[in-house]
Amino acid sequence: MARIAGVDLPKNKHIDIALTYIHGIGLTSARKILDKVDLPYTMSSDDLDGDDVSRIRKVIEDEYTVEGDRRREVSMDIKRLMDLGCYRGRRHRMGLPCRGQKTKTNARTKKGPRRGAARKK
Repeated sequence: MARIAGVDLPKNKHIDIALTYIHGIGLTSARKILDKVDLPYTMSSDDLDGDDVSRIRKVIEDEYTVEGDRRREVSMDIKRLMDLGCYRGRRHRMGLPCRGQKTKTNARTKKGPRRGAARKK
């Protein structure tokens, strides 16, 4: 099992899909990385040898922000918006969607579970 950027890559998956388990790398980025190290997308993650893993690791370290650094960067961006007091920052602070979705009937993921009407005695 290969370990890249502090993440164990899953077994029995194509390597382009397996790389997306690293926070900060999506499918497009994974395929660009594999193009740079000359590996096929359909290669299984189990078939990687030490040399392949080290080449992938080097490309990721040199050109991408991943895992803890990426999470920190995103949280600092959100904190900056909240400190500015702009519309998106206020929506983050209130726990509501920021990108224009309607909230009358949906947005349960962001708003949390429904709170029922006050009970009558």
